[in-house]
Amino acid sequence: MTVSHTPEPRHEHHELPSGISMHAVHWEPAEATLPPCLLVHGLASNARLWDGVARRLAALGHPVVAIDQRGHGHSSKPDGPFDMASVADDLRLLVTELGWEQPLIAGQSWGGNVVIEFAHRHPGVALVIVCVDGGSIELQQRMPDWEVAKAQMAPPSLIGTPIAKMRAWMTKSNADWPAEGIEGQLANFEVRDDGTIAPWLTLERHLLVLRGLWEHMPSDLYASITDPVLWISADNGQSEWTVAKRAGIEAALSALATSRSEWFSPAHHDVHAQHPAEVAALLHGALTDPDFF
Repeated sequence: MTVSHTPEPRHEHHELPSGISMHAVHWEPAEATLPPCLLVHGLASNARLWDGVARRLAALGHPVVAIDQRGHGHSSKPDGPFDMASVADDLRLLVTELGWEQPLIAGQSWGGNVVIEFAHRHPGVALVIVCVDGGSIELQQRMPDWEVAKAQMAPPSLIGTPIAKMRAWMTKSNADWPAEGIEGQLANFEVRDDGTIAPWLTLERHLLVLRGLWEHMPSDLYASITDPVLWISADNGQSEWTVAKRAGIEAALSALATSRSEWFSPAHHDVHAQHPAEVAALLHGALTDPDFF
């Protein structure tokens, strides 16, 4: 994988027919010779977690756009809806706005489920679908009661934490991450004038997104999906969780028409931020290697 040029990102807002103003980070190659890539973050995350992957893909010749989904980052903050169909349709509207034909569309965690929903709702629009430690998440399998799920998965309150304290904690806890991964994670927060932070995604919207994810059953969709699907998964060392995840991926591989699985072990849930070069190489290979799948 030869990298020829290091691009600088460009930030734009795209006004979608859904009423969403979607913030997008554009990475333009010196010469666009390869298929484009749309990169989609997870719950309570943001476009910047993809910086390392996006920069490498653009350097190889792929036009790349990483987005803040509705409610997140610098995109619109509507009161709703946040169901999976609505957020997946945002991606379809953006692809049309960009004038792209058959991009690779990759989503991480919740974003992985979003792109599976996209593939189900909009077959043939994507050349490749990529699920990065997501896509097979079915919260109802472990927490069949929504109130229990909400109580167990509600985010911690970080409002008012000094940014310096958060940076120090992230740097220490993710010591093997590249600097751009740390900066991407910090971009999950607004930094206020007093030097403290607040998540861009409010608690109320976080719970609405979580409810949409809890309601989603991707295993019901696999048989309808015709696009090739690449699964990139992280083994974080928690054996019970990893065993369940591997079982879910195996079920997806059996049900999908065309798919492939790659595992990183040990690895963080944000494997795209932790190992951007390796993840970028897989996405590039999925688009350029005729024998990849």
